[in-house]
Amino acid sequence: MSNVEIVCNKLSKSFSGKSIFKNLDLKISAKESLTVTGRNGTGKSTLIKVLAGLLLQSKGSISINENNVSLRRENWFAKTGLLSPYFNLYDELTGFENLDFFYRLKSDVKDENENPETVNSLLQEVNLFDKRNEQVKNYSSGMKQRLKLAFAVINKPDILFMDEPRSNLDKYGIEIMNRIALQHKERGILIIATNDEEDKQLCDNSLNIEDYK
Repeated sequence: MSNVEIVCNKLSKSFSGKSIFKNLDLKISAKESLTVTGRNGTGKSTLIKVLAGLLLQSKGSISINENNVSLRRENWFAKTGLLSPYFNLYDELTGFENLDFFYRLKSDVKDENENPETVNSLLQEVNLFDKRNEQVKNYSSGMKQRLKLAFAVINKPDILFMDEPRSNLDKYGIEIMNRIALQHKERGILIIATNDEEDKQLCDNSLNIEDYK
């Protein structure tokens, strides 16, 4: 695992002139973890999207650095993984086909006949291997969330973002999510947007988005 960090200076985001957050300074490095808290609708998900490179900031700067070298934005996605409620799966594809498709996108696999061991291994880790050949439209909401979790870590990211990771998960699903989060925390950066007290215990530091209004 390389030495990766996120650095933000005076980071601000607004929509149609309405400020979501402003003047946020942040530096977080490998083996560090952070929960982003705040009431619903105050900007937790927006901050996650900005940090992950899915939204551009309105002001300030954000960089992902590897070994003290700033990465080009188009290279961020190879370093990051995202678990989020706004990520959509393909309902007409099976669980295996969904994960295999995203694996090929992330890993740049060219051979259509290749059956990546990583896909089956992750399906087993999130307890979906026995359901791998079922169409996702027949999955429960909890099963879909576990499949999204597998997608988030399929490229063994340096930075793992989790936005409300407990959504739709039962007790067993939460145990799987916790285990994967803690495993990642041992080697990379973990950032969780949540108001759940147990999620907060997964991370060592906390940031309340409402402090940056």
